[in-house]
Amino acid sequence: MTTVKIKICGITNLQDAQAAIEMGADILGFNFYPPSPRYIEPNEAEKIICKLPGFVDIAGVFVNADKLDIRGLTDSGLLNWVQFHGDEPSGFCNQFNAWNLHTIKAIRVRSVEDIDQAQEFETYSLLFDAFDPNHYGGTGKTFDWSLLKKYSRRIFLAGGINPDNVSDALGTDVYGLDICSGIESKPGKKDPLKMKQLFDNIYSFTGIKVHK
Repeated sequence: MTTVKIKICGITNLQDAQAAIEMGADILGFNFYPPSPRYIEPNEAEKIICKLPGFVDIAGVFVNADKLDIRGLTDSGLLNWVQFHGDEPSGFCNQFNAWNLHTIKAIRVRSVEDIDQAQEFETYSLLFDAFDPNHYGGTGKTFDWSLLKKYSRRIFLAGGINPDNVSDALGTDVYGLDICSGIESKPGKKDPLKMKQLFDNIYSFTGIKVHK
């Protein structure tokens, strides 16, 4: 494993999940937002998760979901992380701190003001993604990563990370990287060659070999 957490998101099938683990992923993300092209039915996600080794963390990605719907999945014991990737207010997100899991609040960044306003969230970590007026993530867009230099909290960097720029992403010295569209052949399907190249480049940067 790397010193930076590597989260591979948008998992929809067992083959991609196993390949990501083999190469060194720390966290796998399953998208429970129905309009997303990477959406997976909870029962289908459960079939995949039950076949995975226990040392890999599992994140459920939700967008403006009802608390009871989230609770239903966390009570199943399938998730270690809950990621709020919509317009959820701080009061909604902060209440989950009492639950026995890690929480992530995603912030879509347009300017440094968006980063400053994220202080109101008391989640275990924050995730900074590129802003898109029509989509909640997974767009392949990046933002000005230099804005993160002033930020000291535990954060994930997301948005357009791919094999070509992953070294630059690692250079931001964040807690974790959230990677999705940059290693896909199409939404919801990972490209094994792109994923291997990504982890090769992570190894080249960190000096830590993460796949066999």
